[in-house]
Parts: sequence; C-alpha cells; structure tokens
Amino acid sequence: MGKIHHVEKLTDNRFVNLYHVDATSVHNTPVSYFVASRAKAVSELKLKTGKNDPDGVIIYSLFGEKKDRVVLIRQYRYTLGGYVYEFPAGLVEPGEDLHEGAVREMYEETGLVFTPLHVDPAFEKPYFTTVGLTDESCATVYGYASGEISKAAQEDSEEIEVVLADRNEVRRILKEERVAIMCAYMLMNFLKDEEPFEFLNEEI
Repeated sequence: MGKIHHVEKLTDNRFVNLYHVDATSVHNTPVSYFVASRAKAVSELKLKTGKNDPDGVIIYSLFGEKKDRVVLIRQYRYTLGGYVYEFPAGLVEPGEDLHEGAVREMYEETGLVFTPLHVDPAFEKPYFTTVGLTDESCATVYGYASGEISKAAQEDSEEIEVVLADRNEVRRILKEERVAIMCAYMLMNFLKDEEPFEFLNEEI
C-alpha cells in the first residue's frame, strides 16, 4: 500500500478546493498527486478522517399518477461548455440528513415536492463519484415527486431546465444527449423494469 507523507491545500474556494499529496507508491517510487475535494481543510479530507460522510445527494425520483416519468434536469455546466442531463442533486448542509437534503434540493432546483422512500441503507449509503480525481461521495435518495415545476428557488448561477421524461424520451436522451454517468445507469434501469423501484425491495 502506498504511503502519504504530506498534504497541502492549494486553493481556498467556497465549494471545491485542490490539494497536493506527496507520497510514496507501493513500488517505492515518489508520487505527486492532486485531489479535488469539498473539504475545507486538510484535516477534513477523507484520506485523513478515514470516514465516508456524504458530500451530496443525488435524487432518483418518479413523477405522475402512473409513476411512469422520471425527474431529470438539463443543466448548463461550465466544465463542458454546454448542457448535460442529470438527476436533481446538491450538497448536504451541516446538520442536515440525506432525506432532508434531498427534499430541499428537489424544491430548489425544480419547484417539485419530493417524498423520499425509506430503503435498505445499502441502497442509499454514499458511494464515490470520480475517485481518481476527487474524494467526493454522494448518496442516492429515491422517492416520488409531485406538484408544479418552478424556477423560483433556483440560484442565479444555475441554468436548469426541468424534464419529466417518459421511457421514449429517456431512450432518446441516452442515445443522443450528454448524460452524467450516475444518472445514465439508473435510466437504463428505468427502461428495463416495469416497476423501476422494485430492486429496492431486494435484500442485500
């Protein structure tokens, strides 16, 4: 196993920072590695705490009386210089549990009312997003959305279009559009299963 010698914080931003890791690999070669993180300080990095507290939530939500549409957002991302389809998502605030964060983020991004499902913890525990680049982890929260779409609570920095996609639209999106990978995998599940949340009843 590699050995970490020193970690230095290189930036001081509100939402994400860059850290430099000085280490030695298992092959006894020097390693200079860079990590993007939501952590505010070196002491809060997951490589220091050894914990996997979720940075954010991703919301997989069905909509409509027949529960046959999925709630997506089409968002402009500066990393791509264009739009990408994603699930509603956001950071968990201090003192907020996953379900509370999901309800808040769904409303802020879409105007919809979100009712979370309570599922086996294995389905909603935080998993890592892009571990070669960042220590960020996100938990998935499942549930049902209702109400009217609104942009009233969106931040000025956000450019978001809310999409209530049926299976035909999901097929088109997967074939033709840019899609976040965590969203894409769940959309494939949405296409396959008559009851998309049936897998949540399985024992792990």
